[in-house]
Amino acid sequence: MVKKFIRQSKDLLNRQNSSILSAATIIAASYLASSIFGLIRNRLLVSHFFGGFEADLDVYFAAFVIPDTIFQLLVVGALSAAFIPVYQEHALRSKKKANRMANAALTSLGLVLFAIIVLVIIFARPLASLISHYPPHQLELMANLIRLMSVAQLFFAVSAFLTGVLQARKRFLIPAVAPIFYNLGTIFGIIFLSSSLGIYSAAIGVVFGAFLHMLVQLPFTKNLGFSPRFYFRPRHSGVKSIFRLMPPRTAALGLSQIERWVAVNLTSLLAAGSLSIFSFARQLYTLPISLFGVSLGQASFPVLSSSVHVKDKKKHFIEILTQSVLQIFYFALPASVLILILRIPLVRLAFGADNFPWQATLLTGKALAFLAVSIAPQAVNQLLTRTFHALKDTRTPLKVSLFTIIFFSLSAYITSKVLGLGVIGITISLSLSNIINFFILYILIKKRLPSFSITRPIVKMTLVSLFMGISLWLPFRFFDQFVFDTTRTLPLILLTIIVSSMGLAVYLFFSFVFKISQLQQLLQLISRLGNWRHVLTQTDEVISSTLDDDIS
Repeated sequence: MVKKFIRQSKDLLNRQNSSILSAATIIAASYLASSIFGLIRNRLLVSHFFGGFEADLDVYFAAFVIPDTIFQLLVVGALSAAFIPVYQEHALRSKKKANRMANAALTSLGLVLFAIIVLVIIFARPLASLISHYPPHQLELMANLIRLMSVAQLFFAVSAFLTGVLQARKRFLIPAVAPIFYNLGTIFGIIFLSSSLGIYSAAIGVVFGAFLHMLVQLPFTKNLGFSPRFYFRPRHSGVKSIFRLMPPRTAALGLSQIERWVAVNLTSLLAAGSLSIFSFARQLYTLPISLFGVSLGQASFPVLSSSVHVKDKKKHFIEILTQSVLQIFYFALPASVLILILRIPLVRLAFGADNFPWQATLLTGKALAFLAVSIAPQAVNQLLTRTFHALKDTRTPLKVSLFTIIFFSLSAYITSKVLGLGVIGITISLSLSNIINFFILYILIKKRLPSFSITRPIVKMTLVSLFMGISLWLPFRFFDQFVFDTTRTLPLILLTIIVSSMGLAVYLFFSFVFKISQLQQLLQLISRLGNWRHVLTQTDEVISSTLDDDIS
């Protein structure tokens, strides 16, 4: 009986899932679970280090930037731009050769990553001084944390290739679950080691979490015939293709990392706790982006890439792209409104430990409000960027990123330092740069694909979101002042749930009134999720073209 259950579970988890919306739902659910653990992790960081040790917490967030940047540039640059399309092309001929190519790429990139990490460990102190203005003792702490967390990137590199293989073979569940284990590792470090090791406990937790992130995916790639092995073939045709496609995407990722470097640099000149507050607000802001933008972007990318090879590719490609963009907007717009209106309760519930002062709560909420405005555009940016990659055009997103990051860097300095807005100025600049990035990418894709149009349904969704905002704000103010004692946690939770439910009900009602077709897609998805095993075992379904009434 037990053996049968295990065998059926493996079959379920390894089943191919090519339904974009179903796959995105699975990914989003896993992101939500991972994000919950991420919020628990940061609440633990607040409870252990804010209110006396917030300067150490700032250093921890700052130290993470350098090793993560190296990983993003080298490994993510290869995987996001090139690995999946190249792997798929090889898999069409031979899965065995595709897996061999994957190991050749992993070995080549892994050796380069190892050499860079050794250099980072040696020169951690000057690197810490390069991006921040902390006093000497904090720079020394930052250097030690950089050295420790750099080790985690080796585990992440192997894990990233495992993720790439699984997603290229359209197995979405396990790669989406893996971040949960990463957060659990970090939580483990904070809980059991913080009393003796201080902020180093979080860094050790990062290393342990990265190992778990890798470990959980190994059995499933092995079941597909891929196991990480040392296979040094830098002249392999697939490896050369990956390296050829990497530079533009790597450069684009490098530009996006500048955003974090600028935030570290500017907040290190502000009061202690500033970078932590920015990080906390950014975490809540990125949650719906991950749930809707990243999940649909990841689920769509393999299908977009493969649709390039079909005979009637342009019509099919535009159909998938249009539906995916509209689905992201339909979910992200109400999330943006909800976060904007309920920002203070959300901050209190997420980070409101006893030693997190009210002033810090207000500042985090204010920063979150400005970021919330750009949630929907930034969520769609994830898909638009992948759209260019599916077309094997990695240069256009690079040029757009270059322009927007220059805008962000200059405006962040002006708003935070010249105008004296501090962390709020940085969040305003980030939000504006995301919106600008969206409009530029949309115009460029529209120019390449003239029949791609989302104007009418987006106008409808925006109007419905406005009605939702009103239905949120009015009862929120009433319940907050006259019904619930929001100084206590349980009434605060009840207030948030009741008001959110009312707002979402209004959103769904007006979606029906305005005949927004994404509502019908949502209802169909919910009905299918009642039989979640069937959703996971679908193999051939793509987004139905019968639901395109509002595409114009």
